[in-house]
Amino acid sequence: MRRRLLLLLPLLGFLVLGGFLYRGLSMDPSYRDSAMVARDFPAFDLATLADPERRVDASLLEGEVTLVNVWGEWCPTCKQEMPQLLELAERGVRLVGVDYKDTRAKGRDFLEEFGDPFEINIFDPEGSLGFDLGVYGAPETFLVDAEGVIRYHHTGYIAPEDVSRVIMPEVEKWRE
Repeated sequence: MRRRLLLLLPLLGFLVLGGFLYRGLSMDPSYRDSAMVARDFPAFDLATLADPERRVDASLLEGEVTLVNVWGEWCPTCKQEMPQLLELAERGVRLVGVDYKDTRAKGRDFLEEFGDPFEINIFDPEGSLGFDLGVYGAPETFLVDAEGVIRYHHTGYIAPEDVSRVIMPEVEKWRE
């Protein structure tokens, strides 16, 4: 009897492991909760992309609901996302960009080629602000309320349908 039980243990272990793997495969890898939601936007002091002499800090994000979009010239989905960001800017949404792990020249060229919906671009060549935000890739977008608190985090590409279905409702909710 004891011998049979010992023979069944590997099978039981295999079934448990298989269950965990099956559950993991059914999860959406692009979705994850952000630990930053409901927290103040991280403190930073960085130059702008346009002017290396101009420094900005987190006070830039106070006073108005703002979408902070983390992007980079090296990011193919950032190029695909740009029309949606341009549309959001046309709809009156304030956008601030974070040029993440890029060079100044490549970032400027990117905006010249694909358009610039941003009120200002923060230059983050070392990724320090991205690290503080918990960014693991670009693009990522954070909705910051008028008090500088992160209220929503969109991981990955903002698809055309996301503008009206997700982003604008979140912006309107926090404008009220």
